[in-house]
Amino acid sequence: MNTVVRLVLRILGIGALVAGGLALALAVLAAVILLAPLLFWVAWNVLDFGHAVGLPELGFWGIVLATAFLVLSWFGKVVITGVVFLLDPSWFANGRAEVHWPEPTFRNFVAAAVLALLASRPHAHGHKARRREARSLISDQGGNR
Repeated sequence: MNTVVRLVLRILGIGALVAGGLALALAVLAAVILLAPLLFWVAWNVLDFGHAVGLPELGFWGIVLATAFLVLSWFGKVVITGVVFLLDPSWFANGRAEVHWPEPTFRNFVAAAVLALLASRPHAHGHKARRREARSLISDQGGNR
């Protein structure tokens, strides 16, 4: 190997690897944080799913709250509901929206599929426990032979 390349690799070392991994992780996190509201906006406002079920279009903060509501756990949903209720309690009881089942069109199907994709994010802690149980089952079965 060339001595210049060796010197550059020695200077950069593990720090460059760590910095690159951290930069990649931050880029993925930023993309996920920006991508979820964008997908919700496309499904709700662009594909008119809100109008299809009898609800109005949502503004920026409505999209952010609705996206967070879909992807957060139960406790997050309770917090969002509580904040909305405390800020504007009439929102729950105004009776202006008449929600109905959407027409069976391909456009509404795509919008519902996008919203379902956001709502079905994997719960990592639940999958880890299942994997652990499966490993212990396999090791128990292997030990009995």
